[in-house]
Amino acid sequence: MNACVEPIDFYGQPALRLSGPRGSEALVSLFGAQVLSWKTPDGRERLYLSEAAVFDGKTPIRGGIPVCFPQFAERGPLPRHGLVRTRFWQLQEQRSGEDYALLTLQCADDAASRALWPHAFALELTVMLEADRLDLELCVSNPGSETFAFSAALHSYLRVTQVEDVAVEGLYGQHYRDAAAGDVVLRDSGTQLCLEGATDRCYRQIRRPQLLRAGNYSLGLHQQGFPDTVVWNPWEAGCAATPDLPPSGWRHFICLEAAAVDSAQTVAAGEEWYGRQTLLLV
Repeated sequence: MNACVEPIDFYGQPALRLSGPRGSEALVSLFGAQVLSWKTPDGRERLYLSEAAVFDGKTPIRGGIPVCFPQFAERGPLPRHGLVRTRFWQLQEQRSGEDYALLTLQCADDAASRALWPHAFALELTVMLEADRLDLELCVSNPGSETFAFSAALHSYLRVTQVEDVAVEGLYGQHYRDAAAGDVVLRDSGTQLCLEGATDRCYRQIRRPQLLRAGNYSLGLHQQGFPDTVVWNPWEAGCAATPDLPPSGWRHFICLEAAAVDSAQTVAAGEEWYGRQTLLLV
């Protein structure tokens, strides 16, 4: 079967299914341009989507890979994680070949966005699916007449069997801001990161790929353009305070996010910025 892209209905919302080589599959919602599912040829789901997620076309969807722009979390006056994860995006392009399926979604500023953030912008998210690999590229364009600054992230929820058994390699020696400990800045001195409680770290100026070891598989993560990596899990108490997560949801994901958080990115008038994240089975 050749790779292809097809429109589907997902919990009453418009979405696109990418069918890739050897039975790989990805699902992308037009609401927020959010990747909701990534299945590899072995049939295993690699992303976490909350069983309590809301699909009403208004509420951010909990799980998958949300797009955060032009603000990360609550670090600014805008709604949490910015303006675009609760907007419907438009399909701009779709292509497929024997070994890949690809789509590009687009959204732009309008009167509602300018009332909150007074800048003209255009975003494109390109998703490419191969057999054992998922690539996402975010392009931020400035069609206006003045430079703007922004923060952004691809807020990847990666599915794991049990988060207590997960180890992340590649962050050794990196400085990070620990939001769970009052925004102190520390340096990672361990050869691998194992989560033992609520975790909310922004690792700065990432220089190397990460490797997620989770049970019987390993996932490589590589990013370009995004200078930071965010590691997040709310643990038991934080999960209980989050209405769109089931009680045990925290155990089944770790967020490893390609991000631009601690160093604001700027785009001059008429220019573009690119950030990429690659997820690869290894």
